[in-house]
Amino acid sequence: MPSVSISSGEFLKAYGRIVETALVEPVSITTHGRERLVLLSATEYRRLKAQDKVALYPWELSDSDLRALELSEPPASAAEFDHETGIK
Repeated sequence: MPSVSISSGEFLKAYGRIVETALVEPVSITTHGRERLVLLSATEYRRLKAQDKVALYPWELSDSDLRALELSEPPASAAEFDHETGIK
């Protein structure tokens, strides 16, 4: 949750100041006490969008992707979770 929170009315009155704050940190804009929007810099927005992941159904994967999954092995560090699966 953003550390700065303002009402929509305050946002309209102090747009310039709030935009300057949003360039440094996200600003939460509330309506009737409820968070409705978050204003953040375009740089931060692009950074977040670059981290988007796309989920695919198995039938949408290419043959080479399916083969790579078949051949993949979990890292050794994953063994510490084996007890959670019940698989020996």
